[in-house]
This record gives sequence, structure tokens and C-alpha cells, in this order.
Amino acid sequence: MIITHFDGALRPSAGALRLVESRTISPKTVDVTEYVEAVAAHCPYVAPSVERGLTGWTVYEAAGAAGHVEAGVFQAGVWAAEWVRLLGHRPYGALACENVVVLGVDREVLDWPHWVLKHLYGPVGLMFGKFSVGEATRDRYGRFIPVPPVSFLPVRVAVRSRDARFLRRTPDLSAAVAVAVDDGRDVFEGIPHEWKEIKQWAHPLLPRQ
Repeated sequence: MIITHFDGALRPSAGALRLVESRTISPKTVDVTEYVEAVAAHCPYVAPSVERGLTGWTVYEAAGAAGHVEAGVFQAGVWAAEWVRLLGHRPYGALACENVVVLGVDREVLDWPHWVLKHLYGPVGLMFGKFSVGEATRDRYGRFIPVPPVSFLPVRVAVRSRDARFLRRTPDLSAAVAVAVDDGRDVFEGIPHEWKEIKQWAHPLLPRQ
């Protein structure tokens, strides 16, 4: 995995992903407007984030074998997370949200990158989500959440008082997020930098059956 520094942010290579549309607050290559408006009914932070231009979208397309695409999704997630860390120190930074769209993949390709990213960045106060195209899910009140038109990973600043409920299967991570402070640390310190080794590092963190 290749990670370089640019304008103070980590910008990883895209791996087996082809960049379709660079970061924008109003994507042209995917239609997410109606979806975002519908999701706002389930999350009170969506509308304020969009109104202040703090919701960004970067669109990629899978361009390789599943294992290589996984690595690319992870790398793109790192870029998004580091950008949110920068925005988090600016006015209204708590509303920052970056979305990594990956065209041509199913849920399985997102599973491992999502798992690793949330464990790397939860302790510095970031939350990663995972949504697959066409997937129907319910919120905590049993209401159907709008079906995503694309597969994507969102990353945002954690709301410590509310986000623990999303991490019930990972109590250690839940506890870390509850007291998380972004002290500027390098989340990769002491952790491998190659995707295969990163997955091995994260494997023991899987919940016990």
C-alpha cells in the first residue's frame, strides 16, 4: 500500500479502483440527492452537514480482483478518514462526513475494509458505516432505512453519547469511542502497512461466536 502526504492529509493510492469522480459535495456521476434527503429523516446530522457543505462524495469503480479491490477500498477509506480529521478541527467540524462510493461491488468486498477502518479510527473519534446497493435495513425504531442507490462507506466524527449503540458487538471498540479524543496520533503506528498483513492484524478483533 502506498501512502503519501499532500496538503497535510494522507492520500493513499487507489489500488484496484478507478477514480470516477473526485471529491465533490454534489456528485454528477451518481444520483444520491433523493437518498440523502430521505436519510435525513433518520439522522438529525445529515441536513446540517449538507447545508454547510461538509458532506463530501468521492466515486470509484472496481477495476480488479476482489482482494485487490478490498485493498483499494481500504486505502480510499484512509484518505477519507484523514480528511475528516482535518475538517474536525474547523468550524462545524463535528458535522463533517466523507463518503467513499465504490461502483460494481457487493457487501462482501466492503466487509473487511469497513472492519479494519472502524477499529483503526474509532479510538480517535471517527465512525465508519457500510451500505450496499439495494440493501434494505431498519433503524433502531424498526423503520426501514432508504435503500442505497450505490455501495459506499461513510466516515464521520463520532457522537460519543449516541454511537455506542452501533457497536454492541464490539464492546472494547464501543468503550474506546465513548472516550475518544483525536490527539493527532498516527493510527498506523505499530501496525503493518500491507493489506494482507493488516487483515491478519484485524482478524483477532472479530467477535467470538
